[in-house]
Amino acid sequence: MVHPSEQASPSPGFLPAIGSWKYHLLLAAVAIFILGPLGGITAAYMNFSLGFFVGGQVLAGILGSVVTYGYGPEGKHGANYMQTMAASVASMAAMGVLTQAMVWLGLPQPPMWQLILYFLCIGMFGVGIGMLYTPMLVDRMQLTFPSGLAVANILRALTDKRLLKRSIGTLGGGAGIGFSGSLLAEKVAAFSFLGKIHFSASTLGAGMVVGARIGVPAIVVGGLGEALTPWLRESGYLGANDPFRKVGFLIALGTIMGAAAVDITLIFRAAWVRFREQVRAKPSAHQHSYRTNEEAQSEKEPETLSTGRLLAWVSFWALAVVLVGYFVMNVPVHFMLFAVVLSFLFVLVNGISLGISDSNPISSAFVVSVLLMTVVPSLLGFNFGLKDAGVGLLAGAVLLIACSVGCDMQQDRSTGWRLGSNRVTQFRYQVIGITMGAVCAVAITKVFMDAYPVLAVNTFENPEQQVDQWQSAMTYKFVGALQGITKPNPIGTRLLLIGLGIGVVTEILRKLLRASAGYRVWKNSSEGAKAADFVIDAIVLPSPYASSFGGFVDLATSLWFGGGGILGSAYNEYLERAAAKKAKPSAQAEELPEDMSTTSLGGGGLIAGESLAALALGIAGLVATALGGN
Repeated sequence: MVHPSEQASPSPGFLPAIGSWKYHLLLAAVAIFILGPLGGITAAYMNFSLGFFVGGQVLAGILGSVVTYGYGPEGKHGANYMQTMAASVASMAAMGVLTQAMVWLGLPQPPMWQLILYFLCIGMFGVGIGMLYTPMLVDRMQLTFPSGLAVANILRALTDKRLLKRSIGTLGGGAGIGFSGSLLAEKVAAFSFLGKIHFSASTLGAGMVVGARIGVPAIVVGGLGEALTPWLRESGYLGANDPFRKVGFLIALGTIMGAAAVDITLIFRAAWVRFREQVRAKPSAHQHSYRTNEEAQSEKEPETLSTGRLLAWVSFWALAVVLVGYFVMNVPVHFMLFAVVLSFLFVLVNGISLGISDSNPISSAFVVSVLLMTVVPSLLGFNFGLKDAGVGLLAGAVLLIACSVGCDMQQDRSTGWRLGSNRVTQFRYQVIGITMGAVCAVAITKVFMDAYPVLAVNTFENPEQQVDQWQSAMTYKFVGALQGITKPNPIGTRLLLIGLGIGVVTEILRKLLRASAGYRVWKNSSEGAKAADFVIDAIVLPSPYASSFGGFVDLATSLWFGGGGILGSAYNEYLERAAAKKAKPSAQAEELPEDMSTTSLGGGGLIAGESLAALALGIAGLVATALGGN
């Protein structure tokens, strides 16, 4: 059976017919050689500079819609396939922090082909698990997947020429400012003051994307840490030159784990309730709210992606991960098996979390898996618990990559489900993206680390060599957790437990507050109540996931990140107030997805622009060095 969206049909102008091999060649070429590398460079740069990365679905969806605009409404499927592939490349490219962590830990660098092979096997395994769970999470439970919903809305909306032009203009403007500003600050003496004030376009842009309720908690924790640093040094918790984040990351990591424990409990409960409701409910009204009636009727999946074949795919790549990990990367087989088994659990848990809250805690999956590999064997009376940081890094990489690409697959599929895109085709595009992404993860990392030697400095052990532009908070987190294996630290354990308690208590209080009907009515009752709600939500009881950022980076980075959040939220509030004064807001303004707001697109452009500037400067430096050497 040929899927409706895959049937070859006439197309305007020079564009190839939808469903033809030329059509798929066009989509794949744009995704692999333009959108994928752009998203990959941006994601890698964000992880090196900050320690988290923004998924490239929105950016790739908008740029992909330019290519498929000529197809009209049916172009949404092609744009969806391209963003699926490009987002896979970006997710994999961001995993270069694993290589950086190897350098920080002083581990021997495997040949590039070994890393590419290892990343490729884990990626293929991860997308298989992700797709394996989609019938339950997407089709039956119908979890929201907020970013997947936003991308679906964007791809529908971008058939409007004016909307597409405005989106591209905002993205391009932000990218131009980020690119030119970074080059000026680096190369023009008149703009050197930007370095003195620790300005970073990507940090500011990231704050604009997430908003004040996420950015302000980072300022609060960063400021609190700065104030406590003298006392921490006098008490022996920190060395004379150590920054707050040397201990702050432990508390922050504990708060994330505590909040995650509360959320996982509630997520499983909500998932069970949702599943029971779906079993009882008639499949009419809710499904029509999830996607249009026309799209629901067109969704007739071909039989080629059967459960049996998908299980065979997962089994093959699970075996490949274990074999490559054991024979190529020299990781003991029991740790590889343990990591593979844990991946089935965490891809499900993180997928439910992403579907409900739009949060995929991949670094938590890494750290928790390392802790379990260390503790579980001892609890069972065995003496083969994890004792080697290098083994922990490579085994934990299975969880990190599998959760990243597996949950990405689920989110992309939620977009495809809403649009009525072909499931098999989308899976194939994801697989091709993983292949390209495995190469990018190694190649882009090498370019950045060769061009910027500071990235090779273990700032956990050498905080005095920290450079503001390169916080590498995710690497910092991994190295700190892994060094705890070889260098047991009672103080570190105590701080981790303190953070765990703070996270549990804070998240429970936040949940109770949000569940209170009286509080929900009160916070919207007046302007003063709205302001008080913001203070409670961002300062008094901030989300542990948001506040933890202030424990992983220095104060200057927290200030720019939080400043971007304040700027973005203030601008959006201004637009809302201006729109409220109009008697009749336009339908287009009412239906505009949040991911297409001016601040979101502008912030994303700033991130992309600075990452491209850093890459351009790095390549120029490498070329100059090579020519000078000759």
